[in-house]
Amino acid sequence: MRLKDKVALITGGNSGIGLATAKRFMAEGARVAVTGRNAKTLKAAAKELGANALILRADLSDFPAVEKAVAETVERFGNLDIVFANAGIGPATPVGTGSIEKFEEILRVNVTSTFFLMQIVTPHLNDNASVIFNGSISSINGRPGFSAYAASKGALRAMARAMASELSSRGIRVNTVVPGSIQTSMLANAASTPEGREIFQKRLKKTIPLRRIGDVEEVANVVLFLASQESSFVQAAEIVVDGGTMGAPLGAEIYGLPLYDQ
Repeated sequence: MRLKDKVALITGGNSGIGLATAKRFMAEGARVAVTGRNAKTLKAAAKELGANALILRADLSDFPAVEKAVAETVERFGNLDIVFANAGIGPATPVGTGSIEKFEEILRVNVTSTFFLMQIVTPHLNDNASVIFNGSISSINGRPGFSAYAASKGALRAMARAMASELSSRGIRVNTVVPGSIQTSMLANAASTPEGREIFQKRLKKTIPLRRIGDVEEVANVVLFLASQESSFVQAAEIVVDGGTMGAPLGAEIYGLPLYDQ
C-alpha cells in the first residue's frame, strides 16, 4: 500500500474531492483526519469513512479551531506526513455588484486560512512530508463573474511555490492539483433548478475536449500520487485535471474544428 502508516490531514474532507481523497488515502493504508464545518455532511462522512478516521468540525477561517483540530490529529495519530489543503468557497462576484464583505470572505477562507493552516501544521510535519493545495483552472481561464475566486486560486499557486522553496531543505514537497469541471456540490449549485443544471452541464461538456465532466475520484487519484513516494522528486508543480480544457481547448466540441483540412 502506497500510504501505509502515513498520517494525513484533509481540510474540507466531508464532501466532494476531499471525501473522495480521504477514501483513497485510507484504502492505501493512511490514517486520516478530515475537517469540515457542516455538521450534516460531517456526520455522513463519518459513516462512510468508518471509526478509524478522525472527523473534526472546524471552520478554516476560525484559526483557534484549526489549531485545536491539528492538535487533536497529532494527539491521535502522531505527526503529519500529508496535508491536503482542500477546503474553499467559490461564490460569484461580478464586477459592479460584488461586495467587499464577500470578496474578503473568499480571500480569507481560500488564501489567508491556507497560509495559517500551514503555519499551524509546519511544526508537526515530518521531514519529507507532502503538502497538496487544491487550485482551480479558474486562476487561468478568465471565467467572467468569478474574479475573487480566480484571485484566491492564483494566490494559492504563488504561495505553493514560495512555500516549496522554504520547506525544501526538510524534504517537504508542496504541490498543487488544479481541477477543472468536476462533479461536486459547487458545480451542482451553479444553477438553481434541475432543468437549469441539465442545460448548464450540457453546455459545459461542449467546452471540455474529453466531452464529459470529471469525477471527484479522478482528482483524488492525482492527489494520491502527489501524496505518495511515487512523486518523490515532484516539487512546486501543478497538475491539471480538466479533461484538456486548458491544454487542448481547440479539441472541445464547441469549436467544431475538423481534425484536418479536407
